[in-house]
Amino acid sequence: MDGEDARILPIHGLVSPRGNSIDAKARLGWIKLYQQIGVRRIVCRRCGISEVTLRKWLRRYAAEGEAGLQDRSKRPRTSPGQKVFAGQERLILQVRREGKLGIKRLRNELIRQHGLRLALDTIHKVLVRHGENLLKRPRLRRKGTRRYSRPVPGDRVQMDVCKIGPGLYQYTAIDDCSRFQVLRAYPRRNAKNTLDFLEQVVEEMPFAIQRIQTDRGQEFFAYEVQDRLREWRIKFRPIRPRSPHLNGEVERAQRTALEEFWPTIDLAGTDLADRLAEWQTFYNWQRPHDSLGGRAPIDRVCELIAKTPLTAEVVAAYDPTKEFIRINDFGWDSTFSRSGR
Repeated sequence: MDGEDARILPIHGLVSPRGNSIDAKARLGWIKLYQQIGVRRIVCRRCGISEVTLRKWLRRYAAEGEAGLQDRSKRPRTSPGQKVFAGQERLILQVRREGKLGIKRLRNELIRQHGLRLALDTIHKVLVRHGENLLKRPRLRRKGTRRYSRPVPGDRVQMDVCKIGPGLYQYTAIDDCSRFQVLRAYPRRNAKNTLDFLEQVVEEMPFAIQRIQTDRGQEFFAYEVQDRLREWRIKFRPIRPRSPHLNGEVERAQRTALEEFWPTIDLAGTDLADRLAEWQTFYNWQRPHDSLGGRAPIDRVCELIAKTPLTAEVVAAYDPTKEFIRINDFGWDSTFSRSGR
């Protein structure tokens, strides 16, 4: 033993004699010894560990204290090699054949309807094994993909109405930044139902709404609807006629509901409202979105919560002298808007 090592007091119990996992108490001993000596090489020689191991536990101790020295789960975040049982394979193939779903939508439906969580690679292997990895349907050809979003939640909420069936309309409001949406089903599209839906939107959106954007449907231009928006200090921004691409977020959300939700329920069922509420919760809290990097809308809301203005700030920024009652006729509406009324 050289003179440097001779000055080190012996520490027992740091290394398991049979190679078993070392507990947090032993790792704390390494840390204390390093604090006493200050030379990693000597500590590693004394305790029988590598410098890489010592650096790792020093970092965890500095970041989390003694709690960081505990063993962590070694379970992988994803398991592409997970074993799939025969019953699960049949379920995957059944959902694939019935809905003609792509692999990402197939994964979402397995989670939503059957509570089965599988990695995309695992599902793909099952489809390849049964020769069903290619969908026999025409692919939409897009000229280009331009994704955009407003800077903070509530900056702009797009709203639209979609006819689902006779006497059944889906009202949809979706935040342009986070894709957080609110849905309701009504028997008619009129001002009364629009007012009721607006109350649900303001209540359920987890942020203050600055402006609402709609198409030029008559149900949105009713005076009582616009008066309510002015009362709540929310700006009303209708888009130009024949320009659904300007309301692209809500149009896509409605298409998603038509493809993934409405085919799975009975339109005449008495539990339609409950099922729609379940779909809304799944969409906002669990469903991965490609436009959000695979995250759910609520994750985006939480990420930007520090930058999102509060209701008092939105109300203070609202200038009622710049807001007028809009007219459904685009020509007259544009003329009055340019003239400042």
